[in-house]
Formats: sequence, structure tokens, C-alpha cells
Amino acid sequence: MGFGTIFFIVVAAIVLYQLRSVLGRRTGNERPPFDPYSRAEKGASAPPGNVVTLPSRRGAPAAEAARPNYESVDKYAEPGKPLNTSLRAIQDADPSFDLQKFLEGAKLAYEMIVTAYADADRKILKSLLSPEVYAGFEQAITDREKRGEKMQSSFVGINEATITGAEVKEREALITVRFVSQLISAVVKPGGEVVEGDPETVVEIRDVWTFARDTRSRDPNWKLAETESED
Repeated sequence: MGFGTIFFIVVAAIVLYQLRSVLGRRTGNERPPFDPYSRAEKGASAPPGNVVTLPSRRGAPAAEAARPNYESVDKYAEPGKPLNTSLRAIQDADPSFDLQKFLEGAKLAYEMIVTAYADADRKILKSLLSPEVYAGFEQAITDREKRGEKMQSSFVGINEATITGAEVKEREALITVRFVSQLISAVVKPGGEVVEGDPETVVEIRDVWTFARDTRSRDPNWKLAETESED
């Protein structure tokens, strides 16, 4: 086994570890996964998403760990506005919450999930999604396979990742993120005939995803709890 092969194996292991630390393993509500290829024909867009590990404060004094720091929240959302109030509520429920790291993880998870969905990689999807969300994605992949079709996809990048809502329901924190990304994709038959999409055209995708986390859990990870495509 050459050095190049070993290098890529190590890189893959690191990426998967980071992603697992970004998404949680709890359950949430979700809508059926969006197939970006069929919607591209209608002028809309949005394929199936990520979240981050909250910073650990183990070893910090109890008083310090319990004292929320609203600095990052106030920089992101104007104090007094509903979004700021909701994000502060999450900060109150979990003082270790780091808004910027959450957004970084959300973007990483989005790309990984969209790519795994196109590649029909059930193993990766199952480790990153809630059971309900995974069930929807898996069914869409199974239907595609039954038709003998494959998805050719190339993730170009994320143009926007904006938090549009947040709330705390009992002990669960929920954050909704609107993603605007670019993707080249097409669904093809075994003979190469294009069924949907275009293998040479960049399509703009708009998704609204909600991530959830139990604020009382020792597990700092968030998970994709709901998906919605934006028309």
C-alpha cells in the first residue's frame, strides 16, 4: 500500500470523525427529502444537510460554565429581535453553545449529506441523520435503484448559510438554517440517458434545514431533524 493510499484513508477517517462530532444521534421531525434534480426542471432547487460539536468546557469552574456569553449571538442577531432572543434562550439552556462553530459544522454537514445522498451512501447518511430523516432519504435512494438509475453529482459550494429561526422546546434546542448552494447534477439510466437534471449545468439549490440537540445531554452533537426545500 503506497503513501498516497494511506494518506487518503487517513483524510477520510478524519472527515468522518469530524462529521460525526457535528451531527447528533437523536430523533426529530422531518419532511420527505428533496430531490434537487427533479426540482431543477421547475426552476426551484434543493437537495437533501450539517451541524457542529458544541465547545466543551470540561474542567472550567462551575460558575463560569453556567454563565452564558451572548457576545457571538449579539454579533449575529440584533439584540431585542426575536432571533436574538431565541438564540439567547439556547445559550441559557447550554452555556457551551458556540454560534460560529455551529454554523461551520452546519455547512460541513450539508455538503457531506448532499454528497452521500447522491452517492447512495447509506452508511454515512445513517450516521448523520435522525431515524425519521434517514428513512425518507433511504426510501428515495431505494426507489432510484429500483428504476436502475444513478445520480451523477458534483458539489460546487455553499453561497449562503443563514440562521432563520431558533427555539427551545422543553429540553431540546432547535436551529433552522437556510442554505443556498450550487450543484451540478443529473439522474441517468444504465445506458447513460439523462432522466433528470443536466450533467454540465450548475444549479442553485435552496434548502431550509432544522438541527436539534438535547441541551441536557452530555453528547454535544447536533443532528439533522427536519428538511424543507424552498420554492
